[in-house]
Amino acid sequence: MSLTTCPKLHLILFAMLVGACGDQGDPADTGTGTEAATGNDAGTGGTAETGNESSAATEPGTTTETGTTAEPPTTTDPGTTDEPVDPNACPLAPVPCIDASIQDLSLQDDKVSDAEVASVRDGDDWVSTLDASAGGTMAAAMNPWVYLRFTDDGLARVDLDDVAALESGAWDIAAKRFGIRANSGSSGPSCVTVAAPAGQYADLDAAPPDAEFAPESYYDDACTLQEDGSGLPGSPAYRMASWWGYTGCVTTTGFPFALRLADGRAVKLVIEAYYEQGQADCNENGTMGTGSAIMTWRWSFLP
Repeated sequence: MSLTTCPKLHLILFAMLVGACGDQGDPADTGTGTEAATGNDAGTGGTAETGNESSAATEPGTTTETGTTAEPPTTTDPGTTDEPVDPNACPLAPVPCIDASIQDLSLQDDKVSDAEVASVRDGDDWVSTLDASAGGTMAAAMNPWVYLRFTDDGLARVDLDDVAALESGAWDIAAKRFGIRANSGSSGPSCVTVAAPAGQYADLDAAPPDAEFAPESYYDDACTLQEDGSGLPGSPAYRMASWWGYTGCVTTTGFPFALRLADGRAVKLVIEAYYEQGQADCNENGTMGTGSAIMTWRWSFLP
């Protein structure tokens, strides 16, 4: 019997042949087995066997091409607004009396300090120079504070405007003219506390007891500014206010301070000069120096 004489058998054989060819699947169909073989699914983060990465950017914590997990960086470059090395060491807390702070400290919400900050090694110490002039006495109220962080590579500027700094743990200490404040309590949301041990900077070789450290607290419960007793109106009682005096010029007392940072490390610090030139003559004779608020700080980490 021939196919031409049995049209029904001819149709059956033709249907079987078409079915066998159709089982290969369409390579353009992302819903077929081809997708599983290549792994090119932007939504799964899987690795493509062919080495073709998806066009989606790898987010922190997702699986990368090698099968490892990409974590966020734990250290940052100086001069950034990134968080400290261990941002979880200190839970940030709301800063009280923000409206009063903005007025009393002349905080700026649209300016970031570009002040120069430089550090050089001197034995076990860092000697850091920083421009806290804020544009000079007459312009200071319209210029921002300079925000700083203690690092293993020296004192680093942190680029924040004053209002943003009230919500940031990225900075340790800030300066503007003769004002120096730590990031805690009335001053900021972090946990940088200050102690004022007796003696000389050079003799301070270990952190004071924890009980001696305290946060900034220059507002009372009614948000009334507590002044430092210097006689200058509107001068807050910063924890480090005793670094200076006034005898016709800004003198340095040489009092050392210890700071407990948010990550638990401790720093000792002394303000060596307020003036760029002539600090010794100011201290000894009351003669004003030059380069006001171009400050010199000596500091080091404590064991």
